[in-house]
Amino acid sequence: MSEDINHHRRRFFGTAAMTIAAAQLGMFGIAQAQSAETKPTALPAVKPGTNTSFGPLKQIDAGVLNIGYAEAGPADGPPVILLHGWPYDIHTFVDVAPLLAQQGYRVIIPYLRGYGTTRFLSKDTVRNGQQAVVAVDILALMDALKIQKAILGGFDWGARTVNILAALWPERCKAMVSVSGYLIGNQEAGKTPLPPKAELQWWYQYYFATERGQAGYAKYRSDFARLIWQIASPKWNFDDATFERSAASFDNSDHVAIVIHNYRWRLGLAEGEAQYDDLEKRLAKAPMISAPTITMEGDANGAPHPEPAAYRNKFTGKYEHRTIDGGIGHNLPQEAPQAFAQAVIDVDRF
Repeated sequence: MSEDINHHRRRFFGTAAMTIAAAQLGMFGIAQAQSAETKPTALPAVKPGTNTSFGPLKQIDAGVLNIGYAEAGPADGPPVILLHGWPYDIHTFVDVAPLLAQQGYRVIIPYLRGYGTTRFLSKDTVRNGQQAVVAVDILALMDALKIQKAILGGFDWGARTVNILAALWPERCKAMVSVSGYLIGNQEAGKTPLPPKAELQWWYQYYFATERGQAGYAKYRSDFARLIWQIASPKWNFDDATFERSAASFDNSDHVAIVIHNYRWRLGLAEGEAQYDDLEKRLAKAPMISAPTITMEGDANGAPHPEPAAYRNKFTGKYEHRTIDGGIGHNLPQEAPQAFAQAVIDVDRF
């Protein structure tokens, strides 16, 4: 679900847990206006849920994985890589992809490790969910697809991952769209207690810290995911078919192990792999992001998330923040696909 709590987020929870910035700036609340020379392309209106599937999925060996991914748009178009979160999947972008493809972008939407048709190449590989390794997976995917540089977009785990890629490998990131802003975290920050109301929002982390929680998630993962969807997007009236399309991706044999390790690692209850220690040390310093960036937030996000002002200074390049009105929750790209696709197009022109 939502990402690691860094020092900014903890400061935010300490003063106003689960609130959004007081100043709502309309459907596209803008913290920094676009250049007058920029003439954004107006996308056609699309009703969320208009599309229900992608074309045939593709598979490619990349790093330690055989990654399953959807692709849309011309093969020679500017590449856009979009990353989903937990407990969601590639269908988060099922309405975003055709909008961008129609504008000439090559859109690539991979299943993260532990989801859908993505599989480990070896049964002996550690089922590791720490933050750095997920970013390394996407770097390996870009290498396998011979993509040197791409526009990166994501939410939840996906937002944290594109943040990491933009921070540690800026030469691979042309521009970025990140829902809920800057989500890079570290284990030390994860050990700091929060006020009780804020801790309540993270109940599943403590559940997953127990063997009962691991067994419960394995047994009831679909029910668990549906509950998280309802809490995180309280005004999103998704139907059963929409949920089931994504829930099918949780049947991956590595899903439970990856999710449990991810949340235990955040709390310092599980070790990462030594080969990623240097990356985690760099991430623990909360590195700046220089890529042109648009951050986004829904006006009805029921998941823990930082106030935009808490992360504004992490972005040193051209920057905008957009708050999307209309009861938009945590899964912003699926609930407001036109707004998310528009952000991708606009940030490309920064």
